[in-house]
Amino acid sequence: MTLNLIIKELEESHAVLHGHFVLSSGLHSGTYIQCAKIFEYPERAVRLCTMLVDKIKSALHDKVDLILSPAIGGIIVGYEIGRQLNLRTMFCERVSGNFKLRRGFEIEQGNKILLVEDVITTGKSSLEAVKCAEAQGGHIVAEAALIQRKSKIKMPFPIIPLIELNINDYNETDVPDTLKKLPISKPGSREYLRGNT
Repeated sequence: MTLNLIIKELEESHAVLHGHFVLSSGLHSGTYIQCAKIFEYPERAVRLCTMLVDKIKSALHDKVDLILSPAIGGIIVGYEIGRQLNLRTMFCERVSGNFKLRRGFEIEQGNKILLVEDVITTGKSSLEAVKCAEAQGGHIVAEAALIQRKSKIKMPFPIIPLIELNINDYNETDVPDTLKKLPISKPGSREYLRGNT
């Protein structure tokens, strides 16, 4: 499937939103990718995740013991990637602002982990999940995501995105006038959890 067809899948599932958004990272953007909408349609979600699995198999040569995803956005995509790769799959979630393993999930010393996200914007949530995994003795060998918003994001391990979109993000002081005129929406899970825990 070509980049244009993948974008068409995202748009047809209404996963690409336009407006003035404050992302979980605190950055402002005129575009938000709501990957949860992709998983509203299982056939479409499986199709996109299968393409990501193909990329993972091509790019990743290390043995992986398990998949770890940050809640909330990474849970479903992590599960589907884990199902297709036949790997143990778990998620970390925020407790008092920090990612923790709960619900009986355990990482064993030396486990090699594939981190799976829905969207990588700045990599902040990913690095917080890495910290959680390493505290348990795990080692992240790579990160996979449906969407990487910026190609310039660097991690201490390979990133395997299905697509890179290079969407503009702005600090609060750099927001263009066209965005300033629009009402602000804060759709990210970090903001949701902050207000509802």
